[in-house]
Amino acid sequence: MKPTEPAAPWPSESLTRVPYEVYQSPDVYAAEQTRIYRGPVWNFLCLAIDVPNPGDYRVTQAGATPIIVTRDEDGALNAMVNRCSHRGSLLCLDKCGNTDAITCVYHAWRYSLKGELASVAFHRGVNRKGGMGPDFDKSEHNLETLRVTEFCGLVFGTFHADTPDIEDYLGPEIASRIKRVLVRPLTVLGENTQNLPNNWKLYFENVKDSYHASLLHLFFTTFRINRLGQKGGVIVDESGGHHVSYSIMDKNLDNKTYTDQAIRSADEDIRLADVSMLDSVDEFDDGITLQILTVFPGLVVQQIQNAIAVRQIVPDGVEKTLLNWRYLGFEGDDESMTERRLKQANLVGPAGYVSMEDGAVGGFVQRGIAGGAAAAGVVEMGGDGYESQDFRATETSVRGMWRRYRDLMGM
Repeated sequence: MKPTEPAAPWPSESLTRVPYEVYQSPDVYAAEQTRIYRGPVWNFLCLAIDVPNPGDYRVTQAGATPIIVTRDEDGALNAMVNRCSHRGSLLCLDKCGNTDAITCVYHAWRYSLKGELASVAFHRGVNRKGGMGPDFDKSEHNLETLRVTEFCGLVFGTFHADTPDIEDYLGPEIASRIKRVLVRPLTVLGENTQNLPNNWKLYFENVKDSYHASLLHLFFTTFRINRLGQKGGVIVDESGGHHVSYSIMDKNLDNKTYTDQAIRSADEDIRLADVSMLDSVDEFDDGITLQILTVFPGLVVQQIQNAIAVRQIVPDGVEKTLLNWRYLGFEGDDESMTERRLKQANLVGPAGYVSMEDGAVGGFVQRGIAGGAAAAGVVEMGGDGYESQDFRATETSVRGMWRRYRDLMGM
C-alpha cells in the first residue's frame, strides 16, 4: 500500500462506526507514520525542563521515529531524528545527558547540537589511502530536523512545513485550558513508562471517553471523585482532534443513579483509612477537581485534584503502546503541597487506584477484536457529531478524534 492511498475502508461517512481493522492492520500502522506523525501535527516530545542548560539532550519519539531534543549553545531548542546519516545507527543511546556534540558510536560521525555534520572520522583516509571522495559535502549529510516550539513548558515538534503555529493548532479553548493548569514553571516529581498490550488508538480513545470513568473505575465512584451527575462537560476543538473533559466534585451526590441500574459500582459504606489521600486544594480558583485534556496525536495533560501529570502516547507496533508518565509540581510549591501531589499521584500510573484499569481494558479490546476485522465498534453515546457538550454521558470527543484521524489518513 502506498502512503498516498487510503489506508483502509470505512463503513460509512458516519463517525459512529469504527472498523476494527484500524487497530490491527500493519498497512494502517505504516500509513499512520507518514500521514499522521510526519503530517501537519505537533508531536509532544518532552518538557522544556528536561533540557534546561546548553548541551542538555533528551531522547524521545514522534510516532515510531526516534528523536533527540537538544538545548544548543545559544539556548535554543532543537529536535532531530536520532539516526546517523551514515549507516542509520542510533546516535544517543542514553535517555538524557549533557554533551558538546553528538557522536555516533559506530563510525564516529560527529554532529553539532543543531544536527549539523561537523566531522567524519578518517575523512581524508589513512596515509593518503581511502577516505571520502573529493565530492563529499558534509552539509548534505546533516541530521533530519523538525520544527520545534514550546508552549507552557511543553516541547512539540513537527516534520511538516504547513503545520500551523501551536496556538492556532490547539485552538483558543484548548490552549486556554492548558494555560489554566500549567500556570507556573514546572518541576518533575517522578516518571515511569507503562507497556500497554494494545494499539495506540485504543488508549487515546479511552482518555477521550468521559463516560466510562465512573463505570470502569470503582475508586472514582466510591469516593465521589467522578460521577456523571456532577457538573462538568466536554470541549472539542474545531478539528475534532483535541479535547477537554472536566468536572467538579460533589461529595453529597448519592449513588442512586448507579445502584438503580445495577451498574457495577462500589459499596457506599467503604471509607478510606487515610482520608488525606483526597485532601485537595482549589489551586486554580474555579472549583474544577478533574480535567483531562488531549492534544492529537499523543499528549494527555491531567489534573485530578492536585495530581498534575502529562502522558505521552507512543506507538510501539500494531498491538503495543508505550505510555510515558511525568508527574509534575510547580516551582514554589511548599512541602505540604508536594506531599499532597505525591499522595494523589497514587491515583494514576500503571498501578494507580484509578488508572490501573485503563492499562488493562485496552488489552481486553485488542484481544476481543481478534478475527473481527470486518466488524466495527459503535460510538453513538451523546449523538453522532463531535460538538462540545455540557454533559459527560457522551462519546463526542471520541468521534472528534476519528474525524481528525480520517481527515489525515484520507479515509
